[in-house]
Amino acid sequence: MRALTWHGKHDVRVDSVPDPRIVNPRDAIVEITSTAICGSDLHLYDHYIPTLKAGDILGHEFMGIVAEVGPGNRKLKVGQRVVVPFVIACGQCFFCQKQQYSACDNSNPAETADMSETLYGYPMTGAFGYAHLTGGYAGGQAEYVRVPFSDVGPIVIPDGVEDERVLFLSDILPTGWMAALNCDIEPGDTVAVWGCGPVGLFAIQSAFVQGAHRVIAIDHYPHRLDLAKELGAEVINYEEVHVREALVEMTGGLGPDACIDAVGMESHGVTPDNLYDHAKAAVALVTDRPHALRQLILACRKGGRISVPGVYGGVVDKFPLGALMEKGLQVKTGQTHVQRFSHELLKLILEDKIDTTFLISHRMSLEEAPQGYKLFKERQNETTKVVLKPKQAPASVH
Repeated sequence: MRALTWHGKHDVRVDSVPDPRIVNPRDAIVEITSTAICGSDLHLYDHYIPTLKAGDILGHEFMGIVAEVGPGNRKLKVGQRVVVPFVIACGQCFFCQKQQYSACDNSNPAETADMSETLYGYPMTGAFGYAHLTGGYAGGQAEYVRVPFSDVGPIVIPDGVEDERVLFLSDILPTGWMAALNCDIEPGDTVAVWGCGPVGLFAIQSAFVQGAHRVIAIDHYPHRLDLAKELGAEVINYEEVHVREALVEMTGGLGPDACIDAVGMESHGVTPDNLYDHAKAAVALVTDRPHALRQLILACRKGGRISVPGVYGGVVDKFPLGALMEKGLQVKTGQTHVQRFSHELLKLILEDKIDTTFLISHRMSLEEAPQGYKLFKERQNETTKVVLKPKQAPASVH
């Protein structure tokens, strides 16, 4: 089969690789009909995440048709259309029983779990197409993929529902939804969202659905800020104003009730702390650049709530722990428990209460995936989401 493989920093290629096969009784093989490039994939593209190996198949946002089912799977049937969560969860461990699927204890094999246990105290859960820290599983930017524990994760899609309406149930829609849920939104709340990429935009949409009175979006890409406006948000261009001062003024001196960091470990911008982070990261004294997180901790109102869906991987410097403690801020973080929210969000999509298709800026064939990565990396103003179609013929990319 054909698949998008990683070979080094900014070097991804579509190669011919062996077809996946059933390994365990609860496995399924899914023929991919749509897959997407995620902002988190750019961390891999930049080689910012360790433990990738040449030839690894990328991609954790995908859906398709069940082509084969293992003998231990009593849920799926050949021919069903499914969206597959990026988190691989067994459904039976302590954490899965508490619906904390992104903390599953059984999906990251012992031989790949040691590094994350050393880094974080306990092993990470498994995930598709995201380095050997998370199990080294082949991803879904391919023609076919093996889905472990396929009687737990995949959600069956009704006939007649287009891929593009439901594809983002695999990751970014539930991630934005959980980001808003972690804000514990109350009537009258103002929620500020740092970053208007895919997760940030879905967090804005989700915050309104969950009852936020106002949402303020912070970014510097004009098109992304326009999309935030279309969702009903007020916007701040951080290149034009001082963000904390603008938020103070917009909230009558109080500050936002809740703040969402949808930026994560690779904050951009020419600020003293970000330049400092770049310098220290260059000599491996820190791993992450948390400018956005520092900023929102200082901007959040006293007694407010902070939600961190943005990916962080290691250690940071100059963290405003004093502000976090003295202001009495509550913090909720974590990878998304996708399986917990899949059915609720599918229902909202089918009822036309949530739209996801506005996000798609580019549709390409699988063979054009390297160009898609380059676009997403270099032209982020106009490239909001790239969807790849393995069965689509290549076309010229501008």
